[in-house]
Amino acid sequence: MASSPLLQLFFGVGPLLLAILDSARGSNTTTPLVIWHGMGDSCCNPLSMGAIKKMVEEEVPGVYVLSLKIGETIIQDTENSFFMNVNAQVAFVCDQLAKDPKLKGGYNAMGFSQGGQFLRAVAQRCPSPPMKILISIGGSTKECMVSLAVQERARPSVTGSASISTLRPTPISCRIILVQAQYWHDPLNEELYRTHSLFLADINQERGVNASYKKNLQSLNKFVMVKFLQDHIVDPVDTEWFGFLKPGQAKETETLQESALYTEDRLGLAEMDKAGKLVFLASDGDHLQFTKEWFNAKLLPYLR
Repeated sequence: MASSPLLQLFFGVGPLLLAILDSARGSNTTTPLVIWHGMGDSCCNPLSMGAIKKMVEEEVPGVYVLSLKIGETIIQDTENSFFMNVNAQVAFVCDQLAKDPKLKGGYNAMGFSQGGQFLRAVAQRCPSPPMKILISIGGSTKECMVSLAVQERARPSVTGSASISTLRPTPISCRIILVQAQYWHDPLNEELYRTHSLFLADINQERGVNASYKKNLQSLNKFVMVKFLQDHIVDPVDTEWFGFLKPGQAKETETLQESALYTEDRLGLAEMDKAGKLVFLASDGDHLQFTKEWFNAKLLPYLR
């Protein structure tokens, strides 16, 4: 007995049609977003990363947002931003990303303050799954903060107010807080820095060139860097655009394009710049202080 057209739809053409529709939906899936908080913050604080995650999910329907938690608990996550070896943190995150099936097709990444620098290490060291766009918000690329803030000052404010907290920054030595010491770069002791740096000298290719680091970073579609023009936490503030102090002194700065890192192109940044992959954005505020309107106008276009 011949099957009816209706039965042919359900048992023949139907599954094929569903497969085609599933494929079409998959090709239009919004790229997932991975975010990494800064010093003294946590993955899920409703006033910082929780607010960022919610805002992105509201503005980009259907997007998968993973806010990284370094440790088993939120308390551990916060403590690890001060005390856990940075290389171990990066390895922990690389393993977490590799095991997440929702990221296997690639993801965008957004790091706040030191989280931006650490995500650059992820981009250089861990090409699978592939990072497509890296957004570093107030991330110091080549220097340590010499005036560190209490925890509330290291969290982003997206309410439009000047700051979440009225507490003032507390000067403190980078050598006291272990994580921050690992991205300390003393411009007056370059040889000592290159020899003993646990983290920063490696990812900046200052002890030799790792070809895979350069290749992996250049695979980014965009590398977006946000500098806060009134920043009182990162010093010098030009490091948020990959600038630094001129060699041998601690007063005058040089831009990325003036630096040996660029002219020697150890990271491939010169090639990326010429290809239009580097984006330099500025916000007229203090460290991680921006409005929702600014975030939506300047950063969301890279996430849609």
